[in-house]
Amino acid sequence: MSIMIPFIYNRLGRKTFFILAAVLGVSFLWVLSLVPTVLEAAQSAAPGQPNAPPEETLPWIPQLGVELAFRMDALAAALSLLITGVGALVMLYCARYFGRRDRSVGPFAAELFAFAAAMLGLVLSDDLVMLFIFWELTTILSFLLIGYSAHRIFARRSAIQALIVTTFGGLAMLVGLLWMGELAGSYRLSEILAAAPELMSSHASSVDIAVLLILVGALSKSALVPFHFWLPAAMAAPTPVSAYLHAAAMVKAGVYLVARFAPGYWETTFWLPIVLGFGLLTMLVGAYRALRQTDIKLVLAYGTVSQLGFLVMINGLGTEDAALAGIAMLMAHGLFKAALFMVVGIIDHESGTRDLRILSGLVRTQRPLFWVALISTASMAGLPPLFGFVAKEVVLESFYAYAEVSGAEGSMLGWAVLAGVVLASALTVAYSARFIWGAFATKTYEGQRLADTTFHGRVSVTFLAAPAVLALLTVVLALYPAGLQALIEPFAGRFEPAEPGTDSTYLALWHGLTPVLGLSVLTWLLGLGLFLLRVRVSAVQARVPALVDSERGYRNAVRAVDGVAVWLTARTQRGSLGYYLFIILAVATVVPLSVVLFTEHTVPESVIAYEQPLQVLLAAVVIAGGLGAVWAPKRFMAVLMVSLCGWGIAGLFALQGAPDLALTLLLVESIILVVFVLALRTLPAGIWTQNPAKFKLGRALLGVAFGAVVMVAVAISMDSRTADPVSIEYPWMSYEVGHGANIVNVTLVDIRVWDTFGEITVLAAAATGVASLIFVKRRDVQRRELHEVPTGSVGRIMTDGALTPRQAREVQVARSFATVAREAWLVAGRTLAPEHRSIIFEVVTRLMFHAIIMLSVYLLLAGHNSPGGGFAGGLLAGLALVLRYLAGGRYELEAAVRFSAGALMGWGLAVACFTGVLPLFAGGQAFQSFIIDLDLPVLGEHHFVSSVLFDVGVYLVVIGLILDILRSLGSEIDVRSEEENRRRSISVSRTQGHDVHSQTTLGVAR
Repeated sequence: MSIMIPFIYNRLGRKTFFILAAVLGVSFLWVLSLVPTVLEAAQSAAPGQPNAPPEETLPWIPQLGVELAFRMDALAAALSLLITGVGALVMLYCARYFGRRDRSVGPFAAELFAFAAAMLGLVLSDDLVMLFIFWELTTILSFLLIGYSAHRIFARRSAIQALIVTTFGGLAMLVGLLWMGELAGSYRLSEILAAAPELMSSHASSVDIAVLLILVGALSKSALVPFHFWLPAAMAAPTPVSAYLHAAAMVKAGVYLVARFAPGYWETTFWLPIVLGFGLLTMLVGAYRALRQTDIKLVLAYGTVSQLGFLVMINGLGTEDAALAGIAMLMAHGLFKAALFMVVGIIDHESGTRDLRILSGLVRTQRPLFWVALISTASMAGLPPLFGFVAKEVVLESFYAYAEVSGAEGSMLGWAVLAGVVLASALTVAYSARFIWGAFATKTYEGQRLADTTFHGRVSVTFLAAPAVLALLTVVLALYPAGLQALIEPFAGRFEPAEPGTDSTYLALWHGLTPVLGLSVLTWLLGLGLFLLRVRVSAVQARVPALVDSERGYRNAVRAVDGVAVWLTARTQRGSLGYYLFIILAVATVVPLSVVLFTEHTVPESVIAYEQPLQVLLAAVVIAGGLGAVWAPKRFMAVLMVSLCGWGIAGLFALQGAPDLALTLLLVESIILVVFVLALRTLPAGIWTQNPAKFKLGRALLGVAFGAVVMVAVAISMDSRTADPVSIEYPWMSYEVGHGANIVNVTLVDIRVWDTFGEITVLAAAATGVASLIFVKRRDVQRRELHEVPTGSVGRIMTDGALTPRQAREVQVARSFATVAREAWLVAGRTLAPEHRSIIFEVVTRLMFHAIIMLSVYLLLAGHNSPGGGFAGGLLAGLALVLRYLAGGRYELEAAVRFSAGALMGWGLAVACFTGVLPLFAGGQAFQSFIIDLDLPVLGEHHFVSSVLFDVGVYLVVIGLILDILRSLGSEIDVRSEEENRRRSISVSRTQGHDVHSQTTLGVAR
């Protein structure tokens, strides 16, 4: 649906958000309808066992054990309600927030809706791989949403920063998830949690490290110290993004991950130190930084950082009361923080500022907005009678119980954590008061009251409805929390109570006069005192130096990585192809050699040097070719020696009973030789420009070492085989399934047809790359220039600028001679200079061109049962075109093939693709072969296999590739050479004319 949203927005405009709000609203009702089923499943589960909630599983990659597994338990249901409910209200809010004519809003709406879907998939996934995929989808979509104002450099930097930080944590988490899945023998999250006791007893250290990596991902996603700096910077995003991603959705992903793994793994070695340590530090740092901000949106941003630390602490504490309190606090935070971000958006949208030093008097002029903000801010501060107070009470109760248990065990850690939580809660009250005062109070400056901040217009009901609904829910859940508690209890029941035998904590507005209520009152008083002393507190904060700045550390790390990249690039990317090849071969030599030397591998005892004397002769040819290529003084000689190596290897293939490979390699080497010779025309004849002996010896030694390492590696691999090779099945599959006797060709066009299809696609792409390096114009322009020039059109051609007059006359001459009956083709005597002609080539071409073409067609059609195939046939046809080009030049090449190379390759790919799609219409599978028996009157019985059509596609692609190379490295370079010669001739003529004129003038003067 997200793909269609931009098109819908172009038609409906901002009304599109109402549709999206309705979709998410229906999703909210759907989740709500499943709650009774979730609760019923929890009640029917055996005591101490995980419940069996509704789930849906679809196979996706069965070979890897990856499934589309979704599971709706109590935790997933609570998060799903938050995601869909707040998401629907944010969409309703967007309908008024954005302008009427802003065309960039359509993609934004699609991205925001896709994010909601990805977040919903994240909390419902029961497969680790799918969980990670949805996790990374939220990362990518948040990058796009944060960078919505792409014209602002701060938005772009903030988006990239959030992407890098969260991706770093996501990759660490991926390693932990895969490690955990391998340890458990399953990638189902529910099974991994159920197997926690067994894993912790049998693989304790491995589980500890895997959980540590998972927590790194959770901390980076939920912006805990030291990753907290990306969240305030992400406030560059539009306010709806902050209200949804940074209050109710994305940043909750890390909290969700902690809550999800807590039932099974909270007792691991690193869990509580990380969760409590980094959570408390984040809570204090975020609240402290919130008191320093003058932008009301940043006050909320740093407050969110602080609250995320609070949520990670309580959800990772690992007790029954903490699990209940953690989910309740998560829901409360989503409600009040999303509402407050929307309030900030309204103020910014209507007044044009978020500076609390400028905002003044809104408490009188914007009463409805003020009451919505006041309710949500009071809930954030934990004041009764609001749901924030209800949730914070059970949170403090959980930490108080943890402190008592740890104190009884002789540890003061619990009391230290409780003291830190109380202090951070007092700071929360202080920055809550700072927010409501900064946004709505009447300010004075140097004794003078500031003028009331004016809005552009009246705040519409649509604009205010979404935060008002969230504020109302904050009140309703405080008065009637039983429904939410019933939903959370199945999840909380998976934990043990902090103190055995004690009653479980429950959500209520009043728990009586308890020590926890006293702690709440203490936080209110401390927070109010800090707010009243805000001037002195700000002065103290200004004098405190920033000893550690995570964002500065991030920037320094990025600069260091950039510096290393520049240094490494300058030393490795020198622009020398020989240097690149040397590095590649050196690495390919050292790495396998290191593996062989430092691992227990033995070379096979029985090694056969050769089976027949001819193999020794061919091996000597190959070695001679290699040495000749190293010591060749000229480029052409080096290329010829390399081709000699290839031809020798083709002979070895033929001796080993592989005629298909021998034929193909022979043709490939011949084509490559021609291609190199054509390209060498533009290069200097000599190879070495520096000390030749030094480079020759070093490269020769590297070549010998690389060859030796490859030989040893192959020998060890063959000797280490334990399973039967897959090729054992190829003979019967080729004959019974592929209906062919040539195993090699049937493998290419049937058994491994997908590989071949990918290879011909790469060939077409490579040919396009070669053409793009040579041609300035389109690759078929030259062909049109040579064929579409009618007689007597020289003047028009000159006007169009397609050809020079000389070229036009050449084309006319070539075409006129080509139409003479006695010289129907190969008119090289009229189109080539005498020094470029070869009578031998012309005679050989006249005798063999058609025969070679017919032989290539035979190889194409007979390749299914005999040596040959589309690739070999195409190479042979390409060699025929090479002969015709060498004999007659570029005009003869164009006369031989009237189609563009791109068209041939395109038709080849189309035929191959058609062969793959055709069986689908008959109920088969892609590229499935079928056989047709033909009884022809003259030719007799024949068996036609559909994969031959695929071979035809390969044939056309290969011919198109060779034709493209000939036109790129042959015809086009010919044209440029002729043009360069013509310019030189003109230059010489002008110089000689100038000399004659000078001599004449001198004579007259005399």
